[in-house]
Amino acid sequence: MSTVIDDELWSAVGDPTRRRILDLLLADGAGTATTLSERLPVTRQAVAKHLGVLDRAGLVHGTPSGRERRYGVDEAQLARAVAQLTSVGATWDARLARIKRISEAIQRRRDTSTERH
Repeated sequence: MSTVIDDELWSAVGDPTRRRILDLLLADGAGTATTLSERLPVTRQAVAKHLGVLDRAGLVHGTPSGRERRYGVDEAQLARAVAQLTSVGATWDARLARIKRISEAIQRRRDTSTERH
């Protein structure tokens, strides 16, 4: 996956309204901007814009359904997003553990230095 797609993906899942849209689509199987806006505190137009962002990131795909588009989650792309989130989480956990060890070592040296004086 290229950096540009990664940036679009992170931007797409970084917004709480878009995450809620994904949740609703996963629960319902599919939906239109109209049906989704009925369950969200935003307008149909706002939902359509959010769906456009999710579509560009590859997280959803739309098919014509009358005068609207019916969207469903691209489960393969969502799985890749979850894998990336898991990987980033593990990387940060390791970094934070290292910072904690360094901080504890510094504190032990300070404590030892204070006890000597």
